[in-house]
Amino acid sequence: MEPHSLSLSRRQGYACFGYNGPKPKLVRLQGLGGVLWTKQIARSCAGCSSNRQLARELGVADSTCLARVAALQDRGVITGFHAAVDLGGIGRSVQAHVSIKIRPQALPTASAFCDAVADLPDVIAVYMVTGEADLLAHVAVPTTDELREFVLQLARRPEIADIRSSIIYLSRRAKVIEPLDGP
Repeated sequence: MEPHSLSLSRRQGYACFGYNGPKPKLVRLQGLGGVLWTKQIARSCAGCSSNRQLARELGVADSTCLARVAALQDRGVITGFHAAVDLGGIGRSVQAHVSIKIRPQALPTASAFCDAVADLPDVIAVYMVTGEADLLAHVAVPTTDELREFVLQLARRPEIADIRSSIIYLSRRAKVIEPLDGP
């Protein structure tokens, strides 16, 4: 059976979308682009390449889907779209986490250094963290020799008090993380 959609008045506060049973599943909405839609779009969008495909997955009209996604973008819930990249396929098969302790331990220094590290071409992401290190950088380089050079160049900076690297052997990433139910 094809997915169906059912329109109910907005005042009722319910909506129905894609189902594969004899009865539609009605779910409570929390406003346009609310928690329900965020969850549905997050679950369905992971494998979709177009608004039409996402709308079909959700069982709604293309225009409805586009409006809901736009509302989530306007609210800052959806901050962008990306392509998943095979790092080995672009010549960066060695990934590592580089733990960095800086001095002085002041927010302006840490923030400026974090921005500088994030701008380096081998850095995928950088995080300001608690614990042993102040920053954690996720890097991708072609070889372990390149990783050593990256660490040595970074270690020459005066802000560095300590630096350590851990090569990543295997990585798994959640395709989607769902929002928590709101009030």
